[in-house]
Amino acid sequence: MPDSFAQSKNLLIDAIARYRDRVDYLAIRLEESEGTNILLRGDKVETLSETIALGGQVRACHKGGWGFATFNKFSTLAERIEEAIAAARLVGDEETLLAAIDPVQKICQLSLTGTDPRLVPLPQKKELCDRYNDILLTTNPRIASSQVSYGDSTQHILLATSEGTLLEQSWVDMEMRFSAIARNGDIVQTGRETTGSRKAYEDLTQLDRKVRDTAERAVTALSLPPVTGNTYTVVIDPILTGLFVHEAFGHLSEADMTYENPDLLEVMSMGKRFGSKELQIFDGAAPTGHRGSYFYDDEGTPATTTQLIEDGVLVGRLHSRETAGKLGEKPTGNARCLNYHYPPIVRMTNTWIARGTTPVKDLTAEIKEGVYAQNWLGGMTNGEMFTFSAGEAWMIRNGKLAEPVRDVTLSGNVFKTLANIEAIGNDFYWDESGGCGKSGQSGLPVGCGGPSLRIRDVVVGGEAK
Repeated sequence: MPDSFAQSKNLLIDAIARYRDRVDYLAIRLEESEGTNILLRGDKVETLSETIALGGQVRACHKGGWGFATFNKFSTLAERIEEAIAAARLVGDEETLLAAIDPVQKICQLSLTGTDPRLVPLPQKKELCDRYNDILLTTNPRIASSQVSYGDSTQHILLATSEGTLLEQSWVDMEMRFSAIARNGDIVQTGRETTGSRKAYEDLTQLDRKVRDTAERAVTALSLPPVTGNTYTVVIDPILTGLFVHEAFGHLSEADMTYENPDLLEVMSMGKRFGSKELQIFDGAAPTGHRGSYFYDDEGTPATTTQLIEDGVLVGRLHSRETAGKLGEKPTGNARCLNYHYPPIVRMTNTWIARGTTPVKDLTAEIKEGVYAQNWLGGMTNGEMFTFSAGEAWMIRNGKLAEPVRDVTLSGNVFKTLANIEAIGNDFYWDESGGCGKSGQSGLPVGCGGPSLRIRDVVVGGEAK
């Protein structure tokens, strides 16, 4: 690699100029990154590492066909460009359709509000993990095992394209995960928490109470009765709302999921009603301070805020330049790659349901028998279907929270569930715990948010009556 990005810029400009006439589109991305990873399981250290990476990628498009190559040695750039161009020309047999954007020449940095984790020594980060791990293991004798993970990463990106974009961006991301497993004979329960930040290392250093709560939830759940499986009216907290809107609806809004799938494209057709007039859903990297926030995506498209559902009606979807071009829509700045090893694909950024008007205390009113669920343990989606496990739950009886219950899973069809939202709370919470996975690119930072929701006819898994 050249000694600096300043030197790299001139080399990239020269390379683009030399090869640009051989394809419809050419982009070269350079990346330097550094990070820390720590993983503790019980009293064992499984991972303790600091990494530095330098590399790049070449993307070429010709007659709609794409070629992609990566490199770690700048001296091989010409060979990688030749490879990407050859692949694109080999598979391209249609028309290159990339939605137009204005070329940009800028330097952008997401500023920290506190300490840069690169300034914190590795032993100090390990001490932080040890402290949290000790809290998990000593909270209660029934805690059988624990896990604490810490990760930070800094990326410095330089993007040059055949359309004249020359963009330099950098950011820092941090994340911690905690889990505690409690055991009482054959009964095993788990408490789990995740938190992240793109602001300051200090955001991860004052979590003792949250860590202790994680262990206490696992222990408390050992003595709780399991929920009786049934179809209930359910009230979920903002954290579960954020998980639901991201996993169950957000992925269906990613246009690469729809533009080559006629059936899904018909289901996700513009103007189709999915919920009440109070339902508003958004995604966007433009809101500042969240883990999915940035200035430009990995194609050089400016960050936006895209309304996906307006007054209950589908009005938007998330795009790369290619999906926008093929569907005749505007690019939304949602083309993202985890790092230089992967090409940009359509990804969510910060996804949220807007605040409603119903006071939170009124959401349980008039529910004769239902379930209140908050936080999450895990979940999965399969097309239109979803299943999520709640971190904590209580029965609702005659409009009031009653006994706590365990082993609560919420399942359903996302479109029926959106239609069954009866009330949207006037609260709101941003959850910065997201690490999204898609097409082999796992752990991409995202934000999720929303208010509490009341939803009728939710299938709640549990013990049979």
